[in-house]
Amino acid sequence: QVQLVESGGGLVQAGGSLRLSCKASGRTFSNYHMGWFRQAPGKEREFVAAISRGGSNTPYADSVKGRFAISRDNAKNTVYLQMTSLKPEDTAVYYCAATSRFILTTTPKDYNYWGQGTQVTVSS
Repeated sequence: QVQLVESGGGLVQAGGSLRLSCKASGRTFSNYHMGWFRQAPGKEREFVAAISRGGSNTPYADSVKGRFAISRDNAKNTVYLQMTSLKPEDTAVYYCAATSRFILTTTPKDYNYWGQGTQVTVSS
């Protein structure tokens, strides 16, 4: 089992920045690819960014490319999502997730473990 706890969400004005953190406990963190997903009211959960076990591969959704950056610190069992130039359409609950799949994936159903989510609200 892997337990994931997100933090860092909040209310920010458009154009502002936030950094989300996700602390993992349980199994060996570096064995898992990690992902960030988000879900807005009335919408399906969608992929935001992912990072491979060693951090060398970092795919992004087109909607956040160039504005968000994912990183991880395996010594601290933590994955981060730095969000800049935030827009009202970025408003959602953000979830971090871990997958034991061999190949890095951007599909939510491929992720085994999920955090409880943290709310990000961007005002216009």
